[in-house]
Amino acid sequence: MSDIREGLQKTKRGFFERLTRAIGGKSVVSDDILDNIEDALIASDMGVDTTLKVVDALQDRVERDKYMNFSELVAMLREEIASLMENCPEQAELPSANIKPYVIMVVGVNGVGKTTTVGKLSAMFGASGRKVVIGAADTFRAAAVDQLAVWAERAGADFIRQQMGSDPASVAYDAVSSAKAKGADVVIIDTAGRLHNRIDLMNELTKIRNVMRKVVPDAPHEVLLVLDAATGQNALQQAKQFAAATDITAIALTKLDGSARGGVVVSIADQMKVPVKYIGVGEGVDDLKLFNRNEFIAGLFDDSDIK
Repeated sequence: MSDIREGLQKTKRGFFERLTRAIGGKSVVSDDILDNIEDALIASDMGVDTTLKVVDALQDRVERDKYMNFSELVAMLREEIASLMENCPEQAELPSANIKPYVIMVVGVNGVGKTTTVGKLSAMFGASGRKVVIGAADTFRAAAVDQLAVWAERAGADFIRQQMGSDPASVAYDAVSSAKAKGADVVIIDTAGRLHNRIDLMNELTKIRNVMRKVVPDAPHEVLLVLDAATGQNALQQAKQFAAATDITAIALTKLDGSARGGVVVSIADQMKVPVKYIGVGEGVDDLKLFNRNEFIAGLFDDSDIK
C-alpha cells in the first residue's frame, strides 16, 4: 500500500535534481539561478502562472539576502508553495455522517480513472463502516458498467444499473431512492465521461441533479471531478473547463505515483478555488488517499533530500 510520500517520489526526484543543478555549490542567488529554479518548477508541471508567483516571491526574499545555502533556499520554496495551497484542507474528511444519504456525483473525461476512483471510494467508505450505493449512470459504455459492478461487489456496495442506453438520470433517481429506502450512508453516481464542449452531456448533468433532488432536495452534496495527474497542465485546463460548465466542489487526482508531474497539484490548488480532496498513489484498492496538505508538501520537500 502506497502513501503520499511514496507516490511523489518521481516528482520529488526530478524536482530536486533540477534544483541541485540550478544552485549546487553556489552561495549567491543570481538571476540565472532564479531562471533555473523557474525551469525546474515548470518541468514539474506547476504551470507558468503559479511558477511566476513562486519565483517572484523568492526574488523579493533573496534581494534582502543574496547569500544563502541550498537548505535555506529550499525552505523558502517550501513556504511559498505552502502559501499557494492554503485553500486545500490540511486533512480532507470522509462524507459527513450527519447527512444521510450523502450524495456524490462523479464527473470527468474518459480515461482519467473515473470508474476506478468510484470503486476505490466505495471501498474506502465501506471500510469506515458506511453503507454505500453505487449508481451506474454511465449508460453509454458497457465495459464501464461491468467494471463498476466488480468494484461494487468487492467493496460490499449495493449496485444500481439499468439497460445500456437507458436515461442516466433515471439510474441516478433509482440509486438515490434505493439508498434512502435502505438507510444507506453514501450514494456515488458515476456519470458518463464528457467534454466541457459537449453541451448535451453538460445538460445531462443538470438533469441528473434535478431528478436526484426529487428524492434528496439538497443533492448532490459533492460534485467530484476526477483528473489524471500524469496529464500535467491538461488536467488544470480540464478543471477550469468543467468548473466553468458545472459546479465542482472537490477534485480527485489519480495516477500521481506514475508521474513526475506532481507539481500540477500545486497549480490546481493555486489556480482553482476547488479543494483537492483525494489523490491516487497506486493501483491497489487502498491507494486512493484523503488529501493531506501538510503530508503532500512534506512529500515534495523531504528533509532527507535537503543538503
